[in-house]
Amino acid sequence: MTYRKMAAEEAASLIVHGDIIGFSGFTAAGCPKAITIALSKRAEEEHAKGHPFKVGIYTGASTGDSIDGVLARAHAIQFRTPYQSNKDLRVELNAHGANYFDLHLSELAQYLRYGFFPKPQYAILEASQITDDGKIYLTSAVGIAPTIARLADKIFIELNAYHPKELAGIHDIYEPADPPFRREIPVYTPSDRIGLPYIQVDPKKIVGIVDTNLPNEIGAFTPEDEVTNQIGKNVANFLSSEIQAGKIPASFLPVQSGVGNIANAVLGAMGLNEGIPAFQIYTEVIQDSVITLMKQGRVKFASGCSLTLSTPVLEEVYHQLDFFKQKIVLRPQEISNNPEVVRRLGLISINTALEADIFGNINSTHVCGTRMMNGIGGSADFCRNAYLSIFTTPSTAKGGKISSIVPFVSHVDHSEHSVKILVTEHGVADLRGLAPIQRAEIIIEHCVDPEYKDLLRQYLQLGQKGHTPQNMAAAFAFHNALNKTGDMRNVNWNDYERL
Repeated sequence: MTYRKMAAEEAASLIVHGDIIGFSGFTAAGCPKAITIALSKRAEEEHAKGHPFKVGIYTGASTGDSIDGVLARAHAIQFRTPYQSNKDLRVELNAHGANYFDLHLSELAQYLRYGFFPKPQYAILEASQITDDGKIYLTSAVGIAPTIARLADKIFIELNAYHPKELAGIHDIYEPADPPFRREIPVYTPSDRIGLPYIQVDPKKIVGIVDTNLPNEIGAFTPEDEVTNQIGKNVANFLSSEIQAGKIPASFLPVQSGVGNIANAVLGAMGLNEGIPAFQIYTEVIQDSVITLMKQGRVKFASGCSLTLSTPVLEEVYHQLDFFKQKIVLRPQEISNNPEVVRRLGLISINTALEADIFGNINSTHVCGTRMMNGIGGSADFCRNAYLSIFTTPSTAKGGKISSIVPFVSHVDHSEHSVKILVTEHGVADLRGLAPIQRAEIIIEHCVDPEYKDLLRQYLQLGQKGHTPQNMAAAFAFHNALNKTGDMRNVNWNDYERL
């Protein structure tokens, strides 16, 4: 079949107010970049005429600025799910300019198939190549692309020449059957391949091909520093001690790691630790540190949903595809994040907390309980089902004005029941098998910044009654002090009565 070539502007002109669009990609890897820029300009033109123009958006996770950024600045987003990380979109969401519902990443594709959410009219997919019979070979990520390609009425392809056709074979496209016909997902090791290297669609659904030659919009990660490097060493030393104690198999277990500078520091420290053998990765995001460890022989194989790599590192991978295609597989996120597979493989799950409390609850999403930061992402997919769930965070922020460990988190994303290990630059709190008061004591002793230790011990004295010694009147005293004075250290416990 001969597909129709068109400019991005022509593709955008076919989308109308109220349409729902699903996108390929996961983070800024594998995302379309041309049609949405044209769509944002069209929205601005329609708004200037006094006409409404907004679209609904389903993505794999966060995207590049050419989706979330341009459409947020054009006020063209009616609703959005799941995870996002664009600062302009964050402003729009917190101002209620766009409706956002947070969601575990493993759930979106199946919820769309179940009909829980409106189905997309359009899918916009970035591809490295497409065949006449409707085989779509994706680029550097998968996300929810297989499901939206099947559900959408019409498909636009951004055929991006920046990504080599030789990427074909790195993807493993598999959709589980829906209940009541679902069988086990047959992934028994990270390197197992269970699907096809392409997405198969009816060629008649493909209404246009837009040629592009654009790199991914992956911004540089914040450089590692003394704090993040110490967190990495603390995690690596703890895992090495668990192997020595026989609590983790001597052959080790597959690792899941979040994204960002702390995750890079943790993986780097694990690679340097002689007590940890070479390991495999089963995760969402494959980032620069994984490629470094792979070249060093410290990572044997990596299964993920995206190559979220800086441009130089991605180009290095592309120049050595024969090597890396033997060591990397990219899957849909409902497979990379699937709780069944996580539990079966026995993953060691390492994620970053925005905020933790002294009883082990984790806030991953909301600043002071109200302002959305990014979203829950896939952290809960992994931590609840992991062999061992670890959360990391620097002990303070904003020069010490904020303690990352508080009496009670301002928003609960992961309860104390899912959190086994908490790590800061000061140390490790092993929370397994401890009562609430014991968790509080060990977190304060090992993880809290020295400037906040006495303040948190004083809080415990305010709430000694009950199994979990909270004082509900004082539980958010740190946050109240921050909001009133700009510094949590200004809390005054004399303002609160002891229970």
